[in-house]
Amino acid sequence: MGYTDQRFDVNLSILFTELPLLERPAAAAAAGFTAVELWWPWIDTPTPAQEELDALKKALEDAGTQLVGLNFYAGQLPGPDRGAVSVPGAESDRFRANIEVAAEFAASVGCKALNALYGNRVEGADPAVQDELALENLVMAARAADRVGAVLLIETLNEPESPLYPLVSAPSAIEVVDKVNGATGLGNAKFLLDLYHLAMNGEDLSEVIEKYAAKTGHVQIADKPGRGAPGTGELPLEDLLDQLRKAGYQGFVGLEYKAADAAASFGWLPAEARAAR
Repeated sequence: MGYTDQRFDVNLSILFTELPLLERPAAAAAAGFTAVELWWPWIDTPTPAQEELDALKKALEDAGTQLVGLNFYAGQLPGPDRGAVSVPGAESDRFRANIEVAAEFAASVGCKALNALYGNRVEGADPAVQDELALENLVMAARAADRVGAVLLIETLNEPESPLYPLVSAPSAIEVVDKVNGATGLGNAKFLLDLYHLAMNGEDLSEVIEKYAAKTGHVQIADKPGRGAPGTGELPLEDLLDQLRKAGYQGFVGLEYKAADAAASFGWLPAEARAAR
């Protein structure tokens, strides 16, 4: 067990960001990784030109990297936004315009996990109305994901860094997962279990794993405090990942941490353990 027993992928929206997007897959490959994930790379548009999508597909393929996770359009992220599904008006419209684009792109590169960030509470909007809108949009996203053989991920963020985001506990995200699955009957909505965000919320990580491993579709990690690489903080990440594995989780673990020099930040993981198995 331990780190060498996991299937890791590199989040190219937080690591290697000193490079242009299309150079990041090759950088991850040069560091020994064969699996990567991305936030929605075009923060200004839910519907980028086909040439841009094709160029990203080519960059992934040329590097020999498999995209294993992709966010739907999520507004200005990085930035003030935390998704669009519950945000009334233009943002919800943008999310809907993005659903088929993101699903088709995922299908074209064999990506099996699509993450829909819930979106912030909006001043003056009724939370119940926002939640109703979110469910409508998530049902559409779940159906689109299902058509391309993918799961829909629902993520808990952390309150200190995302004070307007309503899903800041594991149970709050699980509730949405269950509602979406209840509405679609597809069972492909899953929990994105991010150990950093849950730790920042003060949750009992072992308890969350014990309760929700079976509903987990993807895992992300960073150490706390600081959101750095494993070993830079206080979290027993190796033990927690072992616990997840023992609880039956077989999926990928996304490296979603900050590092001034990404290539130099992987010392905690032996080079021979970096290629996805």
